[in-house]
Amino acid sequence: MRAHYPMAIAALLIGAGAALAEPESTDPIKLTLHDWTGQLITTNIMAAVLEEAGYNVELVQADYLAQFSGLESGDLHVAMELWETTAAEAMAASLATGNTVSFGPTGMQGKEEWWYPSYVKEQCPGLPDWQALNDCAELFATPETAPKGRYLGGPVTWGGFDAERIAALGLNYEVIHAGTDAAMFAELESAYQRRAPILLWVYAPHWAPIKYDGEWVEFPPYSVECYTDPTVGVNPEATHDCGKPTGDIMKVGWAGLEGKWPGAAQAITAFQITNDEMGAMVGKVDVDGMSVEDVVDEWMTANEAVWTTWIQ
Repeated sequence: MRAHYPMAIAALLIGAGAALAEPESTDPIKLTLHDWTGQLITTNIMAAVLEEAGYNVELVQADYLAQFSGLESGDLHVAMELWETTAAEAMAASLATGNTVSFGPTGMQGKEEWWYPSYVKEQCPGLPDWQALNDCAELFATPETAPKGRYLGGPVTWGGFDAERIAALGLNYEVIHAGTDAAMFAELESAYQRRAPILLWVYAPHWAPIKYDGEWVEFPPYSVECYTDPTVGVNPEATHDCGKPTGDIMKVGWAGLEGKWPGAAQAITAFQITNDEMGAMVGKVDVDGMSVEDVVDEWMTANEAVWTTWIQ
């Protein structure tokens, strides 16, 4: 169960000269849940804050990219983490409909890219340059991909254009998608303990690039054009032949939310958290074995002075 702090909040806000407003509607505000720990934490923190303000909140499991249709129709209301690294195109298309709006950045900066442990460079010294990958394809091969190298991608719902990049750059690799976020990092842990070669999707903010010594592959610099114009980039006959973008992790929601729940919209817009905070919390869940609920309760208690300002 999530902890509650209504008396403490009321006292704090009265002392600050503010008061909690009545929720504008008792209908549930539907926040989407996805399949990685950081997003579960972010969303549960936002849910806890809204509940402390008196709102009715419902958490709904949704596909990361397919959720936009629900946000546009108003069947879903808020997505707390949309990474410009992988969702920029889908997010821009959704916002262009006018049925969704941005509630601004979360405060976190996202990076998602191919990654390998540092010890791999002993066997593939051309890294981190992407052009060394084909020379080392057999190093990363497995029985299911040989003679091609294996790239362990994130769950297929995350997008990311990894297969398109392999084709565009002529890489002798096959994408094998991890079933879950947890399975992907469990495989990294196993490989790291054995000092076995592994090439996989790693992202930040996350505990993995802090815990493990490694590097991201350096692909040609990202530009919008290299994802849309085949005459720009390395391969004049293909798009997606450059690195993934980096940038803000955004909050996006149904355009009608501000009219129906203006106080909630204000709180969602105000939500901010740092990469370091999130990386530490994800580590507490994935490495230390704490539950998401306990980590959220801990953060709520330690940061009461922060999140109460979001709901004034």
